[in-house]
Amino acid sequence: MIAVEQLVRHVRPSATAGGLSTTASSALARLGREGPLRLTELARAEGASQPGMTQLVGRLERAGLVARNADSTDGRGVVVEITGTGLEVFRQRRAERAHALQELIEELTEPEQRAVRLALPALARAIEGRRARD
Repeated sequence: MIAVEQLVRHVRPSATAGGLSTTASSALARLGREGPLRLTELARAEGASQPGMTQLVGRLERAGLVARNADSTDGRGVVVEITGTGLEVFRQRRAERAHALQELIEELTEPEQRAVRLALPALARAIEGRRARD
């Protein structure tokens, strides 16, 4: 667990595109991966209060990274979606983190590199399997 925590602490700050906070980056990444979400769903998924998420989405919207639209199934609801600019920032931040991880992997021995390249996708599959069951 210590290794995972150290890895996250090392890789996360390497993503600087857009100058986003960790919370803003997380919400933008979720929209980039999952597509448009109702504001209430985004808040719940990110473990934020609805008022807090409303403020965050407002900041992201002013930066041109997301757009808010009325929910077509419920006019009272708001759907948040990533914009083209937001998608570019999301992709750049992902590339920055991937580069930081790649630099670390290159410092390993060849057998260690193979082990990491096998283990990381396996862990990702396990996580996706849990999400599918939940």
